[in-house]
Amino acid sequence: MKKLVNTILTTSAAAVSLLFVGAMTANADSTYTVKAGDSVWAISQKFNTTINKIETANNIKGHLILPGQKLTINDNATTTASTSSATTTKAATTSQATTTNDSTTSTATTTSYTGSNLQSYVLSQMESRTGVSASTWNTIITRESNWQPNVVNSASGAYGLFQNMHISSGSVEDQVNAAVALYQAQGMQAWAL
Repeated sequence: MKKLVNTILTTSAAAVSLLFVGAMTANADSTYTVKAGDSVWAISQKFNTTINKIETANNIKGHLILPGQKLTINDNATTTASTSSATTTKAATTSQATTTNDSTTSTATTTSYTGSNLQSYVLSQMESRTGVSASTWNTIITRESNWQPNVVNSASGAYGLFQNMHISSGSVEDQVNAAVALYQAQGMQAWAL
């Protein structure tokens, strides 16, 4: 009986110490190496933190990150790389709203356009593919087209949500792709920002 109690106590002590070690490593700062196509928003989702916290910790201005850059992810980002792949898979199949504590900007993660999710789809795609905040894209689209995807400027011929001069028709997905290409070529200057 004494041997059984000793074994239980020893096993319990080992389990508790592993629990504490696991909790300590889960809260330790992480280092992430930026890959081509990454955005601060996507990295914040992967590590369950906010854009602002990543940018503040790494002195990032204007959401600009470069492939190969090493980012410090603060200790409050408790998601590990092994669980982040499950989170990424879940995010790819669902829509979820996330609000940062540091601003009133709400960002929706939407991976496919269904016809009824115009704003969440477009803002999600533009933010994740350009690294520019959803609120900035919302301001641009509201100013340019008031969220009317088929509007044509009769004076200039500019078309769609982004009032793009380089396309004259196209689906919402085509308009997003054209806007991303225009952003990559000209930056925010394409919309006079």
